[in-house]
Order: sequence, then structure tokens, then C-alpha cells
Amino acid sequence: MTSGPTTPAVSVVIVSYQTRDLIRRALSTLRTASPAGSYEVIVVDNASTDGSAEAVENEFPEARVVRLTRNVGFGRAVNVGASRARGTWILLLNPDTELVGDVIGEFVAYARANPEHRVYTGRTLHDDRTDDGRSAFALPSLWGYVCFATGLSTVFRRSRLFNPEELPGLDRSMPARVPAASGCLMLLQRSLFAELGGFLPDYFMYSEDIDLCHRATLLGASPVLVPGARVVHVGGASSTGVNKRIMLLQGKTTYLRLRWTPRRAAAGRALLAAGVAVRAAGARLTGRAGYWRQVWAARRTWLAGWPPPTQLPAVEVAGPAQSATPGV
Repeated sequence: MTSGPTTPAVSVVIVSYQTRDLIRRALSTLRTASPAGSYEVIVVDNASTDGSAEAVENEFPEARVVRLTRNVGFGRAVNVGASRARGTWILLLNPDTELVGDVIGEFVAYARANPEHRVYTGRTLHDDRTDDGRSAFALPSLWGYVCFATGLSTVFRRSRLFNPEELPGLDRSMPARVPAASGCLMLLQRSLFAELGGFLPDYFMYSEDIDLCHRATLLGASPVLVPGARVVHVGGASSTGVNKRIMLLQGKTTYLRLRWTPRRAAAGRALLAAGVAVRAAGARLTGRAGYWRQVWAARRTWLAGWPPPTQLPAVEVAGPAQSATPGV
């Protein structure tokens, strides 16, 4: 861990919301796994009420804690942390992760040897150390949504043809270029993050990382998977069940609104709606996976996507002199 005026190589940015025990575990494994690394830690707390910020301040004094006055979502909170970062690279890390080995060292070594990629992800694992397949994705496509609408992506989840979005054929034991990296575990050049203007405030949660990778690729980046950078990912600790699925769909429809033509976006939304309707009907018939019926009932919410930034309040940092953070 760095001390004094030394400029760190990596700024680790973690966004926390109601994850007190999880973030303590994440920071503990980070401290143990990378004792000699040149890095700093910035924790942005989204107005948690479970003592997350206090626990980090008390147990990890090396971390800088930035407290927000309200929950502003993932991307806008990351932007706050990144605006305070000093490292050459920014490492986005979920609070519900546990590092396996020297993740920072693995990332930095690969990034220095292969700087042309500019965006890097690793492997997110189950507790048994098998890949959970959630660290890299394909960009959304009409074909992928056709497969979702017809249920093919569920029935043939391991098929490259019928489940293209999850990249089931990707060999994650080898370095590989990927279309998009997950914000759960993403290293990128701080200069690139600044050039992109950070995450778009249009997203509260989900798909903001895919959008960022899409925009980074337009600037010449080529996201890559670094197999030696591994974390165990509890997954969805801050949002689970019906609410998580609704937010996932809100992220998807926001991406369609921003990145696809109006006609294509309308087709994408119709296919997403059809896929949820099919699953809700199946849940009614079988009595299983009843959450899909609740997701279908909330379709007006997620088909509209997240509210546009003009409708969002400013991001305010809590403290003796509360201030709004511009541009997020």
C-alpha cells in the first residue's frame, strides 16, 4: 500500500451500498493479496444505513471514504471516485468480491505489456473456483434478443449460437479479446476514463459498463480478458430477486434508447417484452420462477428505461461542507 506523496499505479474504486460485511471482506482480501502493490483505495458509499462507511473508516484507514447523501447508482458513484483518483489505471471492483491472488499485480503486468487494449477484465468465479461467466459479454444484438424472446438462450445456455450475449464458448483460461467487460472487475486507463467522460449518468445500474466499453472501442480500445486476474464473486449482493431483474431490464432498454436507431430499439424492446411474457406464462403454468410474473407486471417501468439525466438530482458529497459533484 502506498503512503505519502507517491503516485500510485492503480486507483481501486469500490462503490458500496448496504454491503458492510461484504466490503470488509473484500478490502481484507485486497490488503492481503497485494501487500506490496502501488495502489490506493477509494470507497464511495451510496448513503448506506448499515454502517458500511463507518466500518471501512475504522478498519481500513488506508482507504479514502467518500460519502454521498443519496444512492445515485453505480456509474455516477464511480465517477465521483474516479474524479479523486491519482493512479495511471483505475480498477473497478465490486464490494461482493474476494480477490484470488495478486489481482492488481496480474492486471498491471498484463496492461504494461499490452497497453493497446486500454480496458481489461479478469475472471469472476463461483465459490468452487469455477468461472461464473459474468466478467465479459457480447454487445446486445437483435439475434440475441430473438433468442431471449423464444427461450432459446435459456434452453441452450451453453450454445454460442443461441446465447451469444453471455459468450459461452469463450475460453477464459487464456487471454482473449472481448466485446465488453463487466464493471464488477474492470481495469482501464484513467486517461481513457476521462476521455470518455466516465460512465453516462443515464444509467442507474446495469449496462453502463457495456455502454462504456462500446464507446471505448470507438476510440480504439479493445477490451481483453486477463485470466490471471481472478475474484470470487458473491453476485448481486446489493440487489436481488425481482428488483434486480427489473433493473437489469431497465439498463438494457436504456442502452437500446441510447445506442440503437428508434426502429431497431423498438424491435429490441418488443423482443425483451416477449421474452419476459413467455417466462411469466411459463411460471403461471408450472408454479415455478414466480418472480417473472412480478417482472412482467412491472413492464411499464423497465420498458421506459432509466430516467434521463435532466430529471436526476445533483450528486452531493456528505461532509461539513456538502458539495455537488459536477458532470456526474
